[in-house]
Amino acid sequence: MIRFEDPFVLWAFLLLPLLTYFHLRKHGRVGLRFSSLAVLRRLPSARAGLVSHGLFLVRLLVLGLCILGLARPQSGRKDTEVSSEGVDILLVLDTSGSMEALDFQLEGERTTRLEVVKKVVADFVRGRGNDRLGMVVFGEYAFTQCPLTLDHGIVMSFLDQLEIGMAGDATAIGDALATAVKRLKDVAGKSKVLVLLTDGRNNSGTMLPRTAAEIAKTYGIKVHTIGVGGKGKAPFLMDTFFGKRYVYQAVDLDEKTLRELASITGGTYFRATNTTALEEIYATIDKMEKVEVKVKEYMEYEELFSWLLLPALLLLLGEVVLANTRYRRLP
Repeated sequence: MIRFEDPFVLWAFLLLPLLTYFHLRKHGRVGLRFSSLAVLRRLPSARAGLVSHGLFLVRLLVLGLCILGLARPQSGRKDTEVSSEGVDILLVLDTSGSMEALDFQLEGERTTRLEVVKKVVADFVRGRGNDRLGMVVFGEYAFTQCPLTLDHGIVMSFLDQLEIGMAGDATAIGDALATAVKRLKDVAGKSKVLVLLTDGRNNSGTMLPRTAAEIAKTYGIKVHTIGVGGKGKAPFLMDTFFGKRYVYQAVDLDEKTLRELASITGGTYFRATNTTALEEIYATIDKMEKVEVKVKEYMEYEELFSWLLLPALLLLLGEVVLANTRYRRLP
């Protein structure tokens, strides 16, 4: 970045056309009377006039460099310092068998709940640049799929690897919540958040969901809960005697427990019955869990006038030497 500390000096460039005009007017046409052509033959050729103009151009260049130097050109470098404590967020995702229901759509086509969740959560991860993110996966049992990290590329990689039934077909909400709390409880951060997503009710594991929520509250961990799935029966694509067929089965979403978990920890319960609703839910959570980011900018400037004045002095010295030696003009 280049700037001039005293830009008003640049107005002096208007003098250059004026000086050029007077020079050409003075050295343009010169009429002399001679009594004999022999005298003219002994006069210097037109080269002398070109030399005169050349020396004048050198003076103009010297003056231009001096004007630029006096305007104090500076080279600047901008440094930006971003300070943010960020939020520690664990994504707790249900991969049980019921997540294979095809009551959601992507680009107009029926898609499993899990595939839609992976796409929406990926968009959420991309928007949390200053936060540490991690992932807990659960079904019949729960485990940490990805520990807290600022490397969101790793989070995206683990997210892409999620498969239905990878943690069993049942739903252990209490164990999943307890596993996530264990990961967050000793983290030194002001804001610790769990986002738990499920489409069922707690029917497996050893920890009661309410007990896990009370423990989360003790450690200052907020839990947002998301219930996924439409009302009534959901379609599943299954192998039958007649080939692949859609079979409709009831999916039991325990909204009462999910609301209770969120309420205990100071979080919010959301219900997503379609892809758009799920996208809006994660966008809402994204806005809710923002922290202040402080940005400071520092500018450092280096003076460049010496790079202009030194060549100007050398050119001026050369012009003076030439004007008083080889191209000296006699009165």
